[in-house]
Amino acid sequence: MLNRKRLAAVARKEALHILRDWRSLALAIAIPVMLILLFGYALNLDIDKVPTVVWDQSHTPASRELLALYDGSPYFTLVGRATSYDEVQYSLDSGHAMVAIIIPSDFARRVDSNQTAQLQVLGDGSDANTGRLVLGYAQAVGMLYNRKLTAARLDAAGRSATAVPVAMEQRAWFNADLRSTNNIIPGLIAVVMMVIAALLTSGTIAKEWELGTMEQLISTPVRGPELIIGKLVPYFVIGLLDVVIAVVMGQWVFGVPLRGSVALLFALASVFLVGALSMGITISLALKKQTLSTQVALLATYLPTLLLSGFVFSIANMPTAIQALTYIVPARYLIAILRAVYLKGVGLEVIWLNALLLLIWAAFMFINANRRMKLRLS
Repeated sequence: MLNRKRLAAVARKEALHILRDWRSLALAIAIPVMLILLFGYALNLDIDKVPTVVWDQSHTPASRELLALYDGSPYFTLVGRATSYDEVQYSLDSGHAMVAIIIPSDFARRVDSNQTAQLQVLGDGSDANTGRLVLGYAQAVGMLYNRKLTAARLDAAGRSATAVPVAMEQRAWFNADLRSTNNIIPGLIAVVMMVIAALLTSGTIAKEWELGTMEQLISTPVRGPELIIGKLVPYFVIGLLDVVIAVVMGQWVFGVPLRGSVALLFALASVFLVGALSMGITISLALKKQTLSTQVALLATYLPTLLLSGFVFSIANMPTAIQALTYIVPARYLIAILRAVYLKGVGLEVIWLNALLLLIWAAFMFINANRRMKLRLS
């Protein structure tokens, strides 16, 4: 049975330590803001205004009409005109352009004579994903020009355009504009929570050992669970404050819609916080050194959360062995929950499995921290 007075005393003691160490408290608030601003603005997966260089060897109305389609597209921006392959190569080599469009001298003649006209599009493939998308956009613009040209030819011949056998209408649910920011910010909240929570508590027990106050705590009637919970409470409050900051910034700074239940979001974020804070306590109990505990906590939380949680890289595209490894990364479940609540507006009836796995992980980490504390106090 927990003694509320002893628990409150431990929580008050830890809160006083936090308030006196105002630099650490300021960092606990500043780091989430900095991470959200940095990742929110810098990590943008949208492809638009791709710098494009053009070598128009035709110099005819037909070639200018084609180039106008590329220049008028939101995906391409003409940044220069070349007069030789050497200039095209230099533009791509130097990074001045990511795409080069080369129109041969016989382009207009072939178009006017109903022959197949050649068009060369060169893309910078050093970034494979971006290069693939850019070449796909270039092909789409070329197909649009083909449709316009075919319609013009039929009209000149006094014939109407034939009906398209299959008309495909595309529509993206939940993120109609396909803004990568809408996908990044909810995942970023999980990254911030995991890193900050583990870092906050990774040195708390180690600090007691280094200052020599742990022996005094051991000699008091305070029990292990009271010490663990008492130390977690102040950091839990700070963690929830960080979540509030992240949610407010996501909505008001980046315009990410929050369609689901705010109460559900904070309830599951609280579960995750308990697990992450308990993980930090466990690391602190095991290592007894503040610097080492902080380094291990950063290594154990930041890299797996960034690389293996589905935050940036799709888990489905990872090798099978790595996919299996992602199941032990708790941020994987929280990111899935946050994106579902944010963008889809779903409730617990849809995300219950991820919520259950998150609860099991948090309970395991809390119990493990209590067990380790009990061994230390015995």
